Amino acid sequence: MNVWSHSLILLPQTNRTYAPIHSPTQSSNSRFLLTAAAFVIVVAGMRAAEPILVPLLIAGFLAIISTSPVFWLRKKNIPASAAVFLVILGVLVLGFGFILLIGTSLEDFSKAIPRYQSRLTQEMGPLLLWIESLGFQLNEELLLKSLDPGASMRLVGRMLSGLGGILTNSFLIMLTVIFILLEASSFQHKVRAAFGDPKGTLSQFSKITDAVNHYLALKTLVSLGTGIIVASWVAILDIDFPVIWGLLAFLLNFIPNLGSIIAAVPPILLGFIQFGLGRALLVALGYGVVNVLFGNVVEPKLMGRKLGLSTLVVFLSLVFWGWVWGPVGMLLSVPMTMVVKIALESSPSTHWLSIMLDSEASVANVAKQQEDPSTG
Repeated sequence: MNVWSHSLILLPQTNRTYAPIHSPTQSSNSRFLLTAAAFVIVVAGMRAAEPILVPLLIAGFLAIISTSPVFWLRKKNIPASAAVFLVILGVLVLGFGFILLIGTSLEDFSKAIPRYQSRLTQEMGPLLLWIESLGFQLNEELLLKSLDPGASMRLVGRMLSGLGGILTNSFLIMLTVIFILLEASSFQHKVRAAFGDPKGTLSQFSKITDAVNHYLALKTLVSLGTGIIVASWVAILDIDFPVIWGLLAFLLNFIPNLGSIIAAVPPILLGFIQFGLGRALLVALGYGVVNVLFGNVVEPKLMGRKLGLSTLVVFLSLVFWGWVWGPVGMLLSVPMTMVVKIALESSPSTHWLSIMLDSEASVANVAKQQEDPSTG
């Protein structure tokens, strides 16, 4: 009797003692750790799958850009297959011309690097004497290593060869683009059949494609103007290989903030090697005027505030995507971050993250509209 009575007394006490206690803080911490672990795993997988993902990513962006001319041709009563064929033919002609132009220029440039090295040694003598006359003592050997044209030009070669290596997968890229474009015409019908709320899904997808199309079209236009003006200015100053420097300015203009600075270093150094300090300063002046004109006047006027990304976010995205996928990640860092931002806007639980990625002007505009709805 005593045993049974003790069991009956202890049983409720045991249940109360071992009852699980859930803390909101512990649950929140667990979700954060789980999300962080999933993010690390996804990023590691993206880095490991770079040989597959990068060509598919390029194909996706090419397909987004190519959908507009395809739909325009469809409105002219041209069949879908013929419209896709014409657009792909235009892309191939531009791509092969680009490869031919880069290949020829790089081959001639690599042969000229030893001549530039000896010329640099000759030009550094008077410059070192002038610096020493100002009271500074410099190590000539260390300075020559710092201004080694081979190192800076090899960096240029690696960047262009990296893009050329990606173009070796051109067959896979073009094949993927063709299939995406052929599916684009029936995509809306598939979404309507697959989802109960097709309007929301289609509007979100259209928002992403419109934003990427708008950015890439205007950025390509601005970059093309930058490349043409840079190549013309360098050719006027009689700097060797103006086509390379124009192409480099065109490509690196897609990299925000740092791209234009990186593109200016090799031709400035080459101007110093060929003609001395005065010509190098003229090259630098030309790059500075072009970058200020396009970066602070033309580009903001064309794009307005539609980009809607913080400057800090743009820079961090450049570092992050460059670390994940190299030069291609740097070139496409802003479009990919825009896609992420638009995707975060679609969910109420992640909308605050989208606001954190937004630019200060956009956030101030939203706050002003909330205070005074009539201004919207």
